[in-house]
Amino acid sequence: MEGWKEQLNYDPLVPLISSKNKAILYFTKRDILEKEVEPLETLWNLPLATKIIKQQQEDGYWRYPAWKSKLNEPENYNLLETYRQLGFLVEKYGFTKKHYAINKAAEYIFSCQTDEGDIRGFYGTQYSPNYTAAITELLIKAGYEKDRRIEKIFEWLLSMRQEDGGWAIAMRTNKDKYLEVVNNSISFEPNRGKPFSHMVTGIVLRAFAAHSKYKKNEAVKAAGELLTSRFFKPDKYADRRSVEYWTKVSFPFWWTDIVSSLDSLSYLGFTTSHPQTKLALETLRDKQSESGMWDLKLLKTKDQNLSLWINLAICRIFKRFYA
Repeated sequence: MEGWKEQLNYDPLVPLISSKNKAILYFTKRDILEKEVEPLETLWNLPLATKIIKQQQEDGYWRYPAWKSKLNEPENYNLLETYRQLGFLVEKYGFTKKHYAINKAAEYIFSCQTDEGDIRGFYGTQYSPNYTAAITELLIKAGYEKDRRIEKIFEWLLSMRQEDGGWAIAMRTNKDKYLEVVNNSISFEPNRGKPFSHMVTGIVLRAFAAHSKYKKNEAVKAAGELLTSRFFKPDKYADRRSVEYWTKVSFPFWWTDIVSSLDSLSYLGFTTSHPQTKLALETLRDKQSESGMWDLKLLKTKDQNLSLWINLAICRIFKRFYA
């Protein structure tokens, strides 16, 4: 069962099983060691999880920390903060819609859904396939996969592809001046002849990878091929263009990096026989240190256990590809 560990130079489980973080220990035992664990709900009462719950507003959203300075901004910063906090609850503590806080958050998010199907507000009046997909991934993991509103989001995402089959931020394919666009009352349609953005495509694929039906879609598999073709290359657009962003990581996943990409591809049917996938896995293997941890640039480092969460995510990836 542990043949995947043979692909690595050092044992990655040592730092995980010696961690004092109860959530990390729980998921290590459940997902990696395949040991029997207590009900998932036991994590919901951990101090940091309850602290997040207490900060939720009555209408279901979480208030952006610097909300007073953003009152006149076109972007919905409370929606952004709700996405952030929902990520912590779902990815780190296993929350589902069985908990009232997730139900409240989901209804708030769906209140931001347009008739077209997308979740609007992250970029003001502009389309945001990346954030729409990212928050959809979390809703699916929380138990909303069969909700008609989720189905509507996927229909919209498939309709918003570029001609090459990937995704890009519509306003970036038209104009590059961000403030000029987000303050505009018109929602700019994408220039579909422009190339896909791997930053955006990688995020969108996370939603498809989380869905039992849509992860089998042939258009999604083709988009996965596009993503692999850009491994360790610069993006076509200004957002996180540099090659170095491939090895800048965070958890819960936020941007497109090598860890988040491989996580999605492991669910989309890609295998180690795929040359680009194999290259990415070998790159990760070579970045492991003697401690069992990974030498990657950590983003959003307020979480002192971030390196352990990345370690756990990589272990999950290698187990799926090599088990």
